Amino acid sequence: MLYAVYKSSRKDETYLYLAKKDDFSSVPEPLLATFGKPIFVMLLPLMKVDKLAQVDKQKLIDEVQEKGFYLQIPPPKENLLKAHLSAQNSEK
Repeated sequence: MLYAVYKSSRKDETYLYLAKKDDFSSVPEPLLATFGKPIFVMLLPLMKVDKLAQVDKQKLIDEVQEKGFYLQIPPPKENLLKAHLSAQNSEK
């Protein structure tokens, strides 16, 4: 199956996967408002892909079948200041 992949015009590293290209009917309006204008990235032939970066392939398939879409958000960024302060405190 092919999945249409869109990136957010407002949120970095945020992607929306749909079962049909340009069919946003299953995506809640508040989510689309936050996501911004979807920018088409590619059609992804999931059957030919073994592993995806930052996305569990089975979870993507399940959510698109259940909800009609899958939202990929970036992992939380590491707080470098907190890590630095923690390292300093452990040295004392």
